[in-house]
Amino acid sequence: MRGVLLGKLLTLAVLASPPAIFGQGLAGLSSGAQASIRGTVTLPDGSRLSEAVKVTLKVLRGDQATVYTDQQGRFELRNLSAGEYTIEVEADRNSRFDIATERVTVTRSAPTFVIIALREKQSERRAASDKVVSVAMFDQKVPAAAKREFEKAARLAAQGKQNESVESLRRALVIYPDYLMAHNDLGAQLLELGQLEEAKQELLTAVKIDPNAFNALLNLGIVLVRQNKFAEALPALDRALTFEPSAPAVHLYAGIACVGMNDTQRGERELNSAYDLGGAPYDVALVYLGRLYMKKGDREMALKTFQTYLRESPHGPNAVQVQKLIAALHQ
Repeated sequence: MRGVLLGKLLTLAVLASPPAIFGQGLAGLSSGAQASIRGTVTLPDGSRLSEAVKVTLKVLRGDQATVYTDQQGRFELRNLSAGEYTIEVEADRNSRFDIATERVTVTRSAPTFVIIALREKQSERRAASDKVVSVAMFDQKVPAAAKREFEKAARLAAQGKQNESVESLRRALVIYPDYLMAHNDLGAQLLELGQLEEAKQELLTAVKIDPNAFNALLNLGIVLVRQNKFAEALPALDRALTFEPSAPAVHLYAGIACVGMNDTQRGERELNSAYDLGGAPYDVALVYLGRLYMKKGDREMALKTFQTYLRESPHGPNAVQVQKLIAALHQ
């Protein structure tokens, strides 16, 4: 185990996905610069990336900034000077993907948007024939008009125009009702908009089209956890783990579901795995873990866990609440 697990606090009643880790700009750049880059990293088939990956911004003189994608594969780099940059997306922890690079020209007039698709390494493509894989790995017979709407939706989402993105995805599905990736992305967008029941139906449709669709299974599990339907969420998350056993997001939500079902033993194990595999972007697992120890009456481990969170994320979104929990433990 990588130390003690702690993270961005999410309550079981109102669960939010771990937020993206946004960049703070490059050292030495003008503080008055307003340029920015907003991007989305996708899987080779164009679907959303569910795991946090490292994105590095490089310039000729060697300065750089590093951020991590959120659970929809998005990232943002702020406070940049206008100019030419190279964006490098690092392969995941299991080294399934090649490092992807993209040249970007940044201006001050408006944010620069970019979509970067990962590419599987040749060895992984050969190994895929020995595994049960999603049909999303293959090209569905998607009409060109539906593809255009899907790509438009991705651009709109990268620009933060979620409602417009949702409408484009709906149009894609009118054209091609069995569009797996469109159902998944629509479900993910509706999840972010808080329209949980609609999101659930889209993701159930995606899983019906392909029971092996990892992203749809994960997103369905997240929606069900958000609805406090923990017993329903766990089968979807367990199936997702059969395809991606090292995916930290799946372990995180499986841990939350187990805690909600009072399975503290597995909940502790899953939350530890989430942080071990995902690192800082998944430090929310630590807060859940600390609460779990409090529930079990293990004050020493709860205190140690919360202190680890504050040491690693002193200004994290849950820092104030964690400080209050520590104060309660000292009473």
